[in-house]
Amino acid sequence: MNNADFWSPGTAQGQRILRLYHLYRLSVGLALVLLITSDMHRELLDMVDARLFRHASWAYLATNVVLGVLVQQANRPLTLFGLALFDVTLLSTLFYAAGGLSSGLAPLLVISVAMSNSILRGRLGLLIAALASSGLIYLTFYISLSRSAATSYYVQAGALGALCFVAALIIQALSRRLQQSETLARRHAADVADLQVLNALILQRMRTGILALDPQHRVLLANASSQSLLGQHPLENQPLEQCCPVLLERLQQWQENPALRPPTLQAFAEGPVLQPSFVQLRRKGERDILIFLEDVSILAQQAQQLKLASLGRLTAGIAHEIRNPLGAISHAAQLLQEAEDLSAPDRRLTHIILDHSRRMNLVVENILQLSRRRQAEPQLLDLRYWLHRFTGELRESPRGDSTIHLQTEAGSIQTRIDPQQLTQVLTNLVQNGLRYSARKHGRGQVWLNLFRDSDTQLPVLEICDDGDGIPADQQANLFEPFFTTENKGTGLGLYISRELCESNRARLDYVPREGSGACFRITFAHPRTTS
Repeated sequence: MNNADFWSPGTAQGQRILRLYHLYRLSVGLALVLLITSDMHRELLDMVDARLFRHASWAYLATNVVLGVLVQQANRPLTLFGLALFDVTLLSTLFYAAGGLSSGLAPLLVISVAMSNSILRGRLGLLIAALASSGLIYLTFYISLSRSAATSYYVQAGALGALCFVAALIIQALSRRLQQSETLARRHAADVADLQVLNALILQRMRTGILALDPQHRVLLANASSQSLLGQHPLENQPLEQCCPVLLERLQQWQENPALRPPTLQAFAEGPVLQPSFVQLRRKGERDILIFLEDVSILAQQAQQLKLASLGRLTAGIAHEIRNPLGAISHAAQLLQEAEDLSAPDRRLTHIILDHSRRMNLVVENILQLSRRRQAEPQLLDLRYWLHRFTGELRESPRGDSTIHLQTEAGSIQTRIDPQQLTQVLTNLVQNGLRYSARKHGRGQVWLNLFRDSDTQLPVLEICDDGDGIPADQQANLFEPFFTTENKGTGLGLYISRELCESNRARLDYVPREGSGACFRITFAHPRTTS
C-alpha cells in the first residue's frame, strides 16, 4: 500500500483531521441515540425495521467510542480504511432501517465519505466513495421493490452516489493542496531555523562586537566579541547603564546628533580602545538600537601593516640605489687611508667615513634581508637538544669574558620551526643581552630558560640579561622598525626577530622584570601544528 494513499495521523494535521472525524461520528451516534430514546424516530421516520435501527444506533455510538480511543495512534492505511468502511457500512444499515431516502440520512453518508477522504488518498478514498454510492443505489432499489416506492428516488440516489465521488475528489484535491502547503511551510521553517543557526554562528564568530538594545536600553543580544571587548559576562537582559556607562553616554550623544561620529571609548582599565557606531532598528513597532564595536588597535595594526608593506618596498628600492655609491665612498676612503702622506686629522676623517659607511651598509643589508626574506621551512626540533648545541657553539666563539647560562626542563620539548631562522633570532637576542650586560658590569651574562607553559603546555624560551633593562616608556615601541635607543643601532633587529617568529607561528614578547635587566620570551607553536 502506497503511503501517498493516506494522510498519516502521525503528522499534526493528520491528528487534527482524525480527531475531527471521531468527533463527527460520536456526534452522529449521540443524535441517533437521543432520537430513539425519545421515540421521536417513530414520528419522524418511515421505518423499514425499527428494531434494526435501534440496535444499529446503539452499536454505532458504542463502537465509535471504542474506536475513538483505540484508533488515535493508528498510522497504517488499512486501519484508517477499516475505520471508514465500518462507518459507511453502519450508516448504510441505518439508512436502510430508517426507510431509505425519505429518512433524510443519506447526507450522513456523503459527509462520512468526505471526512474519510480527508485522511485517505487515491484509490482507497475512491473505494470508500464507490461503496457508499453503491450502498445508496442498491438499498434505494431494494426498498422501492419491497415497498413499491416511487421510482423518482432512483434519480436522487444516483445524484447522491455521484455526489459521493465529487466530494471524495474535491476533498482529496483540497487535502493534497493543504498537505503540500504544510510540507512547504515545514521546509521553509527548517530553512529559516538553519539560517537562524548560521546567523547566530556568524554573529558569535565575528570580531566586531555587536549589541542589540531595546528602547529602554536593555541588552537583547550580545555576541562573544562584545562581551570580550566590554569585559562583561553575560550581557543579555542587563541594562546598558549597568554594563557600560561610557557606552550609554556615547549612545546618548549619537541620539542627540546622529551626524557626528561618536568618540572612542575604553570600557575598562587596560581594555582595548573601541570605536562605537549605532543603527536604529524597527521591530514590531518598537525602535531598537544596534551597536557595533570596533577594536581600534586592530584597525591601527592593519593600517600599520599596509604602511610597513609600502615602506618596505620603498626602502628596498632606495637601498638598492644607495649600495653602489656607498660602496664607491667606502672604497675611496680605504684607498685614501692607505696614502703614506696622509696627515693624522685627515686619517681620522677617513676612519669616520669608513665607520659610517659600514653602519649604512649594515642598515642596507638589514633592509634587503627584510624585503627578500625567504619562506619559513619549519622542521620538528627537540628544543632541549638544539639549545645545548647552540649554546655550545656560542661558547666556543671568541667573546671575551661572556657567559651563557642554560636551564631546561627534563625530557624532550619539541616544536616545529625553521632552525636557520631560530638561529638568527636567538643570535640577535643573545648578542643584545651580552652587550647590555657587559656595558653595565664589564662582563656579559645571558640566561636561557626553556620550559613548558603550565596553562597551554606550549614550549617557552626566555632570554634574560642583567643589564640596565628597558625603560617603561620605551617598551611599547620595542618591535617597531627603525626604533633604537643607540646611536649606532639600526632599529631592525627586534622587528626582524618578531617577524621571523610569527612566520613560524611562534610569538616574541618582552617580559617586564622586577629589578634590573631585560627579558624576552619566545612562545613556540605546538609540535603538531603545521604551516
